[in-house]
Formats: sequence, structure tokens, C-alpha cells
Amino acid sequence: MSAAETILVDGVWRAAASGAQREVLDPADAKTLAVVSEGGSDDADAAVAAARRAFDTGPWPHTPVAERAALLLRAADLLQSDREKIALSESRDTGKTLQEGRVDVDDVTNAFRYFARLAAAEPAGRVVDAGTHDVHSVVVHEPVGVCALLTPWNYPLLQAGWKVAPALVAGNTFVVKPSELTPLSTVHLMKLLAEAGLPAGVGNLVTGAGDPVGARLAEHPDVDLVSFTGGPAGGTKVMRAAAPGVKKVVLELGGKNPNVVFADACDTAEGFDTAVDQALNAAFIHSGQVCSAGARLIIEEPVRERFVAELARRARKIQLGRGTETGVECGPLVSAAQLDKAEAYVASALEEGALLRCGGEQPEPSESRPATGYFYLPTILDQCHREMRVVREETFGPILTVESFRTEDEAVALANDTEYGLAGAVWSRDTARARRVAGRLRHGTVWINDYHPYLPQAEWGGFGKSGVGRELGPSGLAAYRETKHIYENLRPAPVRWFAG
Repeated sequence: MSAAETILVDGVWRAAASGAQREVLDPADAKTLAVVSEGGSDDADAAVAAARRAFDTGPWPHTPVAERAALLLRAADLLQSDREKIALSESRDTGKTLQEGRVDVDDVTNAFRYFARLAAAEPAGRVVDAGTHDVHSVVVHEPVGVCALLTPWNYPLLQAGWKVAPALVAGNTFVVKPSELTPLSTVHLMKLLAEAGLPAGVGNLVTGAGDPVGARLAEHPDVDLVSFTGGPAGGTKVMRAAAPGVKKVVLELGGKNPNVVFADACDTAEGFDTAVDQALNAAFIHSGQVCSAGARLIIEEPVRERFVAELARRARKIQLGRGTETGVECGPLVSAAQLDKAEAYVASALEEGALLRCGGEQPEPSESRPATGYFYLPTILDQCHREMRVVREETFGPILTVESFRTEDEAVALANDTEYGLAGAVWSRDTARARRVAGRLRHGTVWINDYHPYLPQAEWGGFGKSGVGRELGPSGLAAYRETKHIYENLRPAPVRWFAG
């Protein structure tokens, strides 16, 4: 395949039907990193047709679960073999650090192995007691059909893996569309799946923009399920497009996540240092371009000033630069548009009365930070309140807002005062209080005295505008399945309801 043949249909790599191409930029210097095919509606239609044929007439949906699981395990091994190569590509494509890229590869590997073992260990069906020995009744799992998998730019490999693994092991076929900004690791993943033995047509890939490719996949009459990770605006469009066909829809739409710190978590020097360190991790990993980022620090008033002062001191020391370079702790934002967005949020916050504690501008250029790169300093905005845009809306940048509370009820009210409900955290040495507050938070994942760990076996999703459905865990597998009830009468007899 040539450099621009990044569309995979029925096992064949090809260029876009229109011949269009797109340059993928390195966000560290805005230079061309790669050239990919710019697919359109015709390419989406061709990919869906291939997936439809593979599902309706191919062996994959009827392949024993153990064999489908074995393919995932082979793919997991291949991911580890190519770990450094994929991590480097992911770092250069998204701007994240090389270490973060390695972690992403490991997380996808773990997800593949988890779903393989989960599916292989399940019983073939669930027997339902019909109350008589004359009836055999069982509920069995079946694949949904053709799945459209639409992934975001911030974690392209991770999100593709979370969707592809359960879709495949459940017996589905699919078309995956990565973000046009960061498609390279998804292309690599599809090559590894083919190397692992995935039959032609079972997995298909179309590179291109959300409109028209993603829009066409969401509305396509031969698509049975749409899984989308992105923003609420995009999720609303996907749900609207899928509605006429009553497709199954899985949406993960981001969050505005509270990190609630009680004063007693800071009673000791170790506790204080840990809470500060984790607040930095919550807000600034991958330059804040994380759906679960702890972008809202909600801190008890007695420790507010000491905590925020130390947070700002350490934030100023975060090393910004090209993610592939040694010592760099945060890379650039993914695009010029994302940089403009961060600048606009900070400007609006300052106009609305926020106090800038650090950051709030682009850094001075250096050898590691070319002037053409999309870098923005880690920014802390103190004295924030709920009416500010920067507090209400998902900024997806290195911006941390600070709010304070005096009572437990006030902390819960602040944390829940959001349209989103994806994730959050509670910090306290009082175990009973920490668990009580966690139970009251309307968020899909709540960490206690920690931030950002993910477990493949735990469901991931949110409340409110954070989405519909769950990924990972048993629910993540169930999302890609249908259930069928088979009722077998072992001694059939006439019912004699009607005269004959």
C-alpha cells in the first residue's frame, strides 16, 4: 500500500474513491507528519457493504467464541511486539508524551485480553426454568450485526481498542472511523488484526472527516449499532441520525469532572503532597485533553490557599515540549483550533472575575517547543464560580478551575452542579465520609483518594450529557450483543383454543 492508501475495505487497502488526501500534522511543530486518504460517503458505503456481506454470508458470526477470543489474544501479543513503534506514532500524532503512548498500548492490550477471556469463560446460554420438564428454555447471546465505531482524536488507539475488542469477540463485523486529526494508530491496529488472522471484510476502516464519513455511517440503513466517543454536539447528531433505523447507540460524550478535596486529606505532609500531585495529574495529563480530566478542583476552604499556592508552584515547573523528547511532561494541544479554544476560555474566565494563579498564555519557544507548535502553559484559575463558562463547559485543555466549600452538603452540591456526569474524585482520610460523598455524586466513575486509574473489568460511562451505555466490563461486551430466547416444547400437543 502507498502512504495515502489508508482505507481498508474487504481486506484491501485503497485510496479514497475521490482520490482526495489529507495531511496529518504534528502538533509540536505544525509540520506534515503523514498523508492519508480523505474518505467520503462512497467509501463509507463500500465499507458498510463489505461488513454486511461478511456478517450475512461469512463465517465470523458463527465462529466459535473460543476461536474469536484466540484471535484477540494473538492481536494483543502483536500489540506488545509493536509497542514502541505504536507509542511513538501515537505520541507524534496526538502530541502526548511517549510514556503516555506506551501506557495506551498496554491498556489496549489489557482490554483485548480481558474481553477474550471474559467471552471464552461464559456459558453458552442461560437456562430459564419453564416450570415443566416438557420444555427446554434457554437465553443465548448473538452478535448485533454491523457496527460503526467512531473514535476521538485524544485517545485514538485506546478508544478503538475499547470498541473493536468487544465487537469482534461478540461476533460482529465493523467499520471504524478514527478522527481525521489522529488516524495513524488505528491504521496500525487494523494491520495487526489482519496479521492475527481476521477474515477480510470483518474489520473495515475509513479515514476521513466526521462529515461526511461519520454522518453516513451513523445513518446507514445497513448499520445495526453505532458507538461514538466525542462531544455532546457530535453525540446528538449521531443519535438523531441513528433514530430512524432504531439502531443501538453507545455514546461516551465527555465530562466536566470534579476533584473534591476535604481538608483532612491534607492533615499530614504526605497526604498534602499526594493530593496536590494527584490534582496535577487529574488536570494536566495529556495537556488536559482527557474526557475524565479533573478540571474542577473543589476544595475545602481552610486549606484552599495553601493547596492552590503549592499547586500553582508545581504547575509552573511542568516541562512542556515535544512528547517524544526525554524529560517532557506535557506535550502540545492537538490542533490550532484547540489552542484557540483554550485561549478563549481563559480570556472569558478573566473577564468574569477569575484570578489567574499561573499559566494563561503560550510558553516561550525553545528547541523542544517550536514557535509553530500548539503549546499552552498549564493554567490555574482561582476564585471561580458556577456561572463562568470555563466552569460549565468542557475545555479540553490544560485549564484547572478552583471552587471552594465549607460543608459536605455544599461540596456535593457543587460537584453535582453540572450537565455532565462522567467521573470525579473524593479525597478524605475519613473513610465513611469519603464513601458517603462518593455515593451521592452523580457520576459514572468516582475515585476515592486516587485519580484516573481504569480497569478493563469495570464499566466506563456516565450520567447526563456524558453519554448513553457503557464501555469496558461485562456491560461493554453486552452492548455488542443481542439476546435470543429459544423455547423448545419437547412434547408438543394441540392447544384446542379454536374449533377445528
